[in-house]
Amino acid sequence: RGTEGVFAKFLRSCGQWLDTPPTGRHVDLIQAYRHHVKEMRGLSNAHTDRQITTINDFLEQTITAAHPLADVVLGDIEHYVDHWAQRLDRSSLMKRIGYLRSFFRFCHDRGEIRFCPEQIDTPRKYREEKPPRAIAWEMTQQLLASIDRSTPMGERDYAILFLIAHYGLRTGEIPPLMVDSIDWKQHVLRVVQGKTRSILVLPMAAPIERVLKNYLRRGRPRTERTELFLTVLAPIGPMTAPSINAIFQRRVKKSGLPLGTASPYGLRHGFAMRLLEQGVGIKAIGDLLGHSSLESTSVYLRLHTEALRDVALPMPAGTALAGSLS
Repeated sequence: RGTEGVFAKFLRSCGQWLDTPPTGRHVDLIQAYRHHVKEMRGLSNAHTDRQITTINDFLEQTITAAHPLADVVLGDIEHYVDHWAQRLDRSSLMKRIGYLRSFFRFCHDRGEIRFCPEQIDTPRKYREEKPPRAIAWEMTQQLLASIDRSTPMGERDYAILFLIAHYGLRTGEIPPLMVDSIDWKQHVLRVVQGKTRSILVLPMAAPIERVLKNYLRRGRPRTERTELFLTVLAPIGPMTAPSINAIFQRRVKKSGLPLGTASPYGLRHGFAMRLLEQGVGIKAIGDLLGHSSLESTSVYLRLHTEALRDVALPMPAGTALAGSLS
């Protein structure tokens, strides 16, 4: 399937791919919804495709000749959600339910269904309910050291993760980097921060320049494209945020390190924690991370368990409290 996907992407870039026209009982409704979310809500093609995939999955599992769309009730949606609740975490399940609510809101406005989509219940996700995501610096160094840099892909993956770990970049800030984002004369790297719509000028120390030079010499394909980081397999194109996440997961798996639940944002959180431990102010850390409020920065600086151990005072032996706890 992966090979088919790469070949299809190559054919699309050459203008030789013909998309199969959609078929099915609700093809007209799906196409109308696709037009609605693109024109009225301005969603990207990738986001729209994810919604359509979920909607088609629900329709295939639920709608039959004896049970048309007009007869769908909340129980059908609850049954579908219960099916996926066994396979997805709450965050992924919330997205899937959100896609369905949006679609059924559209259907309700057209008179296709009877029930109110706002009655569709969704799981709750609370801020700071999870433990800190920061990856310790020692673990980050081990991860980087485990990458085989003898191949172009290894050089690229090392450079990407190196920049995230040393600058605290978001995965979405890697694809917009261009070759001319590097100013060798001024020894700075210019990063476009998507959330604040600003350009962050970062100083390049000698190790960072060395990593980037090695990537440009041995890892980057020879092409006229201006993006800094490119795919290795044909057709050569820019990286995406999901592909960078896939790089991290692949390198973690190959390293054998205990980072099974970690994500690239763990490197970003670890960068913030290192700055805090070195005495850098929260405002400066927030500026580097591209935050518009200190509240956002505080999420990155939650204390880990070992830091809390240093806060606790020793309990005197033989006290009544100590005896009750024992």
